[in-house]
Order: sequence, then C-alpha cells, then structure tokens
Amino acid sequence: MDSMLLAALVLIPLLSLLVERSKGKSISKKTPLLPSPRKLPFIGNLHQMGLLPHRSLFKLSKKHGPLMLLQLGSVPTLIVSSPSVAQKIVRKHDLIFASRPSLKASRMLFYNNNDIAFAPYGEYWRQMKKVCVTNLLSLKMIKSFSLVRMEEVSLMMERISRIASTNKGVVCMSEILNSFTCNVIFKSLFGSSLSQEKREHLCEFIRESTVLFGEVFLEDYFPGLRWLDVLMGLEGKLRRQFEKWDILLGDFIQDHIVRFNDGEITSNTNLINVMLQLQKNSSMEFVLTNEHIKAILLDMIAGGTDTSFATLDWSMAELIRNPDVMKKVQNEVRETAHGKEIVEEKDLDKLDYMRAVIKEVLRLHPPVPLLLPRESLQDCQIQKYHISKGTKVLINAWAIGRDDVYWKEAQEFKPERFLGSAVDYKGNDFHYIPFGSGRRICPGMQFAVAIVELALANLLHRFNWELPSGNSCDGMDMLEGEGITSVRKEKLELVPIAIKHT
Repeated sequence: MDSMLLAALVLIPLLSLLVERSKGKSISKKTPLLPSPRKLPFIGNLHQMGLLPHRSLFKLSKKHGPLMLLQLGSVPTLIVSSPSVAQKIVRKHDLIFASRPSLKASRMLFYNNNDIAFAPYGEYWRQMKKVCVTNLLSLKMIKSFSLVRMEEVSLMMERISRIASTNKGVVCMSEILNSFTCNVIFKSLFGSSLSQEKREHLCEFIRESTVLFGEVFLEDYFPGLRWLDVLMGLEGKLRRQFEKWDILLGDFIQDHIVRFNDGEITSNTNLINVMLQLQKNSSMEFVLTNEHIKAILLDMIAGGTDTSFATLDWSMAELIRNPDVMKKVQNEVRETAHGKEIVEEKDLDKLDYMRAVIKEVLRLHPPVPLLLPRESLQDCQIQKYHISKGTKVLINAWAIGRDDVYWKEAQEFKPERFLGSAVDYKGNDFHYIPFGSGRRICPGMQFAVAIVELALANLLHRFNWELPSGNSCDGMDMLEGEGITSVRKEKLELVPIAIKHT
C-alpha cells in the first residue's frame, strides 16, 4: 500500500459515521462462527492482505484453516484455500455463488460490467457467454486462427535470432513473449491491418489496466468513502484509462465498419468482424450495442494477452531452473519434429511431456492466482457454517495448487506428476483449477492454451537456452509482480543458442 492509502486508512476511524455498516441477518447462537484472523477496528483484516494477497492469504490459511472469513472494511469476504471447499462453492452451490461483486475498476473499465468476466449473474451474462463461446471461442474459431499463430511464432523466432546477434547474445524473453502474445491476440481480434504504433499502445494499456486491478480502491471496502478515491487521484487514474480504451476501441470498430462498407472485408476473418455481423443479426435475443462489443473486446485483450504471456514466461523460467526437465522436453519436441524447421500444430498432440510441463507451470503459477471474486446470491451453508447473502468469495487457486494433501512435494517443479494422469485444467479436478471452474470458468481457456503450446514447442525446438554470464539459477527472483495477473516481477533475460535441424 502506498503512503496516501495508509494515511487514508488512518483517517477511517475518524470518519466511521460515514461507513455503511453490514446489515446481515441475525444467526442462531448455535451456528459456529467461521474461523477468522483477529481484525482491527473499522479496517478489519485489510492490513493482512499484503502486496501479494494470494501469498498472504495462503499463510493465514495455514493458521486459520482452508475456509476463513475476513472482514475487508465493511465487506465480509470468504477465503477458500482447499479443493474440498472449492468444490462446494463451484459445484454443489455453483448457482448461489455464480455472480460477481461490482468492483470499482471493472465498473469503470468494462462499461458498467457489460463484459463476460465481471458481469453479474443473470440473463445478460448467460446470453453474452453463449454468443462468445459459440461464435468467438469455439474450437472451430480457435482452429481458424492457426495461420496467425504460426506466422507470429515464425516472426518471434526471427526476432530472437536477430536480437541475439546484435546484443552480445542476450535477449529479454519477457519483452519478446509479451510482444508475441499481444500480436497473436491483436491479429485474431482485428486482423493484420493493425499498425505497429497501435499494437504498442495496446500493449501499454494492457499492463496499465492489469496494475490498476491490483490497486486498493476504498469505495470497494467502504462505500461511503468514494470521495477519498477521488481525493487521492485513484478514480481519476481509472477514468483516464477508460477514456484511452474507449477512444481506441471506438476507432477500431469504426475502421472495420468503413472497410466492410467499402468491400475491403468480405468474410469473418477476425473476431471484431464476427461481432459486427452479430450486431446486424435481427434474430439475436438482445441488441448488441457498440458498448457491448467494446466490453467484450477489452475482455479478450486483457484476458488473453497477460495470461498467455505470464504462462510462457513462467515456463521458460522454470525450465531454466530445472535443466534436466529442459533437456527431456527438448528431446521430445525435436524427435517429434523430425528435423523440420518449425513445429506445426498437428505435432502438438504427440508432446505429452511438454503438456505435462505446461500443466505443472499452471499448477505453481496460475495466471490469476486469486480467481475473480464471486458473491453469494442468497444465504447458504458450507460445511457447518452459515454464509450470508452478499458475502464476497475469493478462491485462492495459487494455494490450492500447493495443497500438500493432494500434491506430493507440492512446492517442487515435477511435470512427471501429470504423465499418465487424467487431471487437466477444464475445471473438473478441484485440486487443479488454474482457469477456475463451474459456470464462471474462463471461456478463453482453449484459446490461450493453443497459443502457449505452439510457442513453447518452437522455442524449445529452435534454441538451446542459458542464463547470461554471471547469473545463476539460485539468484532468480521467482516472486510475482503486483496486479490481478501472476506475471513475474523480474524480467527474464536468456541467451539463445540456435540449433540447426537436418
């Protein structure tokens, strides 16, 4: 927390008359109280969240249990840190916990939660999810962008070779992987006409937005104190970020409309064209406005780029730290490619060990370590505890992936644990939910996995990898940076050694 925020929190007791107090129903004295850390007056447990909440909450769960209640300002928040409790939330009581709380950042950036990720549960969300899964994220659509992925992988290989030859062999893989994932997403969304300048603007906006989602906005915890967000400039930051996105997305939509009317676009070659065609479809059950399209585009941009980039970046970092695993997966990839210059998507089904590596990376480093928050739509009972309507729920996927009841040597990087295992990331195995589970599972999961698999296979096929001279695996910082997405705090610099395949 920055100094202004801490100062604001000190003022809160003096402003307590403005705080909206909880009005939960009285509970029978026979109902046991949920485990809870000791809290401070007014701010509750906010001070215990830390800069990396998933790590702080993991430590608290070791002391207070896998189901605990935190009071975050005036908001009661249920913290879930075990597979068995997560299963009750996302399977047994999935409908009760299918909604999202309205957060300041999502309201302001996603057109009053008119996207899929943050929309409250209801008819609008159901219809929008159906539209997107059927028309934008279906297996057919994902396959249709195979050429985009292949083209960007080839360009990335060339870029790595070029930079290595002019920079004493060292390349910043974090920057290269971020650029690659951004370009794949942007081409899939907007086509090849997007200028390099606009791509750079988009990459910059994505990172800014991700960091903003990690900010503490007082209005989310003390609804009467919105004016302090305004005073500290936090609301202004959000508003300016929204205005930049709104202008840019509006330009994209208008440009595609003009090009379509001029006959330059004649088919559904990218996702924005698909949405504009759906907008004209009078048989749809609701009117798809430009604001809806912007919100969905923003979902795709923000959700697809940072998460795919983070997974690739963590993959390369873990492989460098585990050279035996690196050697084994490279041997598999190179034997499968049979001397070809590039690994094709049709080869990926044969790469069992590489897929085990990716699964292990997602176990230790889920893209969103605290899954997007849920909110109870009615009173219910979890285990022996009463959960009141309106309770916010945070599922700690990072902690669940480290649960030593389910994972032997849980802190160790061991891809072999997934070989011959039916466990996958589709949300049916509750000790492994990097993309969530239930109704609110990430709908873009397969889209992201297609990007990660092809990129990683070719990086391992075309190059051997080393740390720059003077660096050691033991010295690598494996902490996450701040923000909603689990991106490594430290940029990854590596030395690629090109391999000729004959």
